[in-house]
Amino acid sequence: MTLAIQKEPPRQPGVLDLLQQSDAYAQSLYPAESNHLVDVSTLEKPSVAFFVARHEGEIVGCCALVDAGDGSAEIKRMFVDPKARGLKIGRKLLETIEGHGRDAGLSAIRLETGIYQPEAIGLYRKAGYVEIAPFGEYQPDPLSLFMEKTIG
Repeated sequence: MTLAIQKEPPRQPGVLDLLQQSDAYAQSLYPAESNHLVDVSTLEKPSVAFFVARHEGEIVGCCALVDAGDGSAEIKRMFVDPKARGLKIGRKLLETIEGHGRDAGLSAIRLETGIYQPEAIGLYRKAGYVEIAPFGEYQPDPLSLFMEKTIG
């Protein structure tokens, strides 16, 4: 299996397709006020490291690490194409952004995910993320789970 994960621009057809799939999936699970999705222009900001996973050259996953400016960063837009699930791409994306965070001198990585995504929650727990209170601009939401991992 040839899997490559590297920094790439988010504004490209394969990524835009993944983001559209991610939006549709989130909208099928949660009401609008519980969806905390960021748009492509946000993903293009200098404070964002955007990673693309390619399997056999085809875009199959993506995720962003958004630097909060306080020594922490937040995972956004982590998504793996359903056709590529089971190949451990989510875990490899997570390892990649954690390595990037360590190299950038970050002390912690945080995330918000929904309670109806047991696969994502399991991935994060297995990787050492623990539940925390809402952070940043997030408000308490019974449909959200907030997690953090100390990396530095």
